[in-house]
Amino acid sequence: MPVRRKQYMKVELEKSIRSRIKASDEDFEVIRKKLIPKKVRKRQFLLNAGDVCEYMIFVERGLLRSFSDDKDGSEHTMQFAPEGWWISDMASLFSREPSKFNIEALEESELLLMSKQVMDELMDMVPQLPRYFLNLMENHIIALQRRINVVQSMSAEETYLKLMEIKPDLINRVSLQHIASYLGITPETLSRVRKQVTNRT
Repeated sequence: MPVRRKQYMKVELEKSIRSRIKASDEDFEVIRKKLIPKKVRKRQFLLNAGDVCEYMIFVERGLLRSFSDDKDGSEHTMQFAPEGWWISDMASLFSREPSKFNIEALEESELLLMSKQVMDELMDMVPQLPRYFLNLMENHIIALQRRINVVQSMSAEETYLKLMEIKPDLINRVSLQHIASYLGITPETLSRVRKQVTNRT
């Protein structure tokens, strides 16, 4: 098990942390011992709406998404999380209230799970770690505000082009249905937009 834990942490999480704070090898050893490695299959759920969210999830390999369902069955994708990204329902994690979101694996994935209790322990044990999480929260808020502005002020074609600009790798990894639900448009509209864009290139 220790070998497997170390393999999970070899690349992406260390890269994420080192890009934001100064951390020693000893700090990484402390973090490594506290996180839970998990492999999941494609279409496996990490969180179901109605359950309390127990973990922040870091993606070492693979792709996850969070989404909600309408009463009519329509899906609304909130976030995609490829390698190097965290994903969770922070409101449920911190408040202990049932989540309104599902989190599922879109690909076979290798993950690192961190509970709220472990997060608190690590922030006491690794002095620079609170700054790391603060930076993540700041970036999340900025990204959310930008996404709201894009959806509210841009046309369907403009929102698709913006997604191609900021997350070009997702276009080939995510189904049209999921991309449409992320952009807030129908799959039919997205198909038409993609055809228009392709015809101009």
